[in-house]
Order: sequence, then C-alpha cells, then structure tokens
Amino acid sequence: MKRTLRTSLLATLMLLGAACSRHTVIPDEELAMIFRDAYLANAYISDQRVSTDSLRIYEPIFARYGYTTEDVHYTIGNFSKRKSARLSDVVERAIDLLEAEGKIYNRQVEILDTIDNVARRTCTRTVLADSMLHIRSLRDTSQLRRTIDVQPGEYRVTMRYSVDSLDRNRRGLKAMTWLERANGTRSSSYTSTLRRDRDETFTRLLTADSTHRRLHLDLLDFYDRPERPSMFVEELRVEYTPPTEKAVEELYDRQLDIRIFADDFFRTTQPADSL
Repeated sequence: MKRTLRTSLLATLMLLGAACSRHTVIPDEELAMIFRDAYLANAYISDQRVSTDSLRIYEPIFARYGYTTEDVHYTIGNFSKRKSARLSDVVERAIDLLEAEGKIYNRQVEILDTIDNVARRTCTRTVLADSMLHIRSLRDTSQLRRTIDVQPGEYRVTMRYSVDSLDRNRRGLKAMTWLERANGTRSSSYTSTLRRDRDETFTRLLTADSTHRRLHLDLLDFYDRPERPSMFVEELRVEYTPPTEKAVEELYDRQLDIRIFADDFFRTTQPADSL
C-alpha cells in the first residue's frame, strides 16, 4: 500500500512543484498534512470521475492551512537547498497520516459491525420450540407439520433427530421447508433427506420479506407410499431475527441493563490515540 500512496503523492508533487518564487516556507508537519489532504482530494475526484483543473482543486486545501499555491511551490523547490531535510521524509509522514486515519476508520467500521451483531443477537427470539418428540405412527407425523405467520427477517429452523431401525420406509424420509407468498405461491423451498441410524442435525435459514405471509414446516415426509415411521426429535426450534436496521432501533429503544451504547463503551473500544 505504501508504494501506491508514495506514487500518488509524488505525482501530486510534480504538479505542485511546477513553479518556484520567493514566498513563505511551510513547516514540514503542515506540508505533510497538505500532501495528505491533496491525496484524498485526488482519490475522491478519481473515484467520482470529476473533470477539473488539477491545480485549482488544491487552492482550498492550501487556504485552509493559511498558505497559497505559490507558498507550496516555493517550499517544495526550497528542499534542494536544505541539507538537513528531505522531501521524501515529508512524503513518508503524509503516508503515515493516511495509514493512521485508515486504521481509525476501519476500527469505527468494526465497532458499528459489532453493534449490528449485538443488536441481531439481542433481538433474536424463539417462535417455536419442542424439546422432545417421538414419532411412532403415521398419525404422529402431524407433530412435525407446522405453519408460522411471518414478518420480514430471518427464520432459522433447526432440529436434532434420529431415525432408528424400526422405521419401515424403504426409500427413507425427507424434511421440507418453504415460505408462502401472499398470493399463495411458494418460495425458498428446501428438501433434505433424513439420514438413518445416527444422530443428525437439520438446519435451514429462510429470509422472509414483505411479500411473504407464512413459513411452512413439513419435517417428516415420504418419498414413496408411507409406512410406519420411527423417529426421535430433540430441540425442534424456529428462531426469528429482525432485519439489522430494525434490530438496532429496538436495541436503542431498550437500552438494556448493560447500556451497550454508553459513552464508556465507545471510549474503551477506540484506539487511545483517537480520543
């Protein structure tokens, strides 16, 4: 990354150092900050594909620090006369400033991402739960057929199960989940074969939006003519998580006892030099 930054900054210096006349010499630290701001301006213009006079875009930057374009020209040209100073050192300082700010911004993004995750976990709730089911007849299969009204967000369906040797279905069993739209059609339909003679976990994540009205679970169905099943189900669960934006709003409203949004939280999660 340093090589890219150095190349961009040196290209900027070639434009800025096009002329030299007697003017104010800018201190090295302020010059490094000017270089940093000029690089950011270049990056923005390149990203937005703005057509502009390359020198005019720098004038507001120079003015912010109390200097003119001529002052910058003179200061750059004056480096060749200063035995104890090198322009490359100022460029390196500008790069350090950019990298330090990048770390702070990345950290702020991480903090926001953490808040999103905390909000989602906090607002996740169980909408269906059964701790133990023993399916021993065709009549019992109705226990694994459920319909749940939905709202926008994620629905996570999980169950631990075992199909034992008493099951009489030759081609085995299957589990199905799907979302029903308001017009009665299906979406996000999923079918999985249930494995025999060992403990297994079935998991499915479905995302509902405003067009959906119901979640359907048919967690025990047959490939052929149904015969007597024999299946144990533990921890059948459906969990709902609202969209991230809504979850964050709910968390702000609650504020909880842990006060995750108190000032101390942000103070401890930010680098010390950014405070």
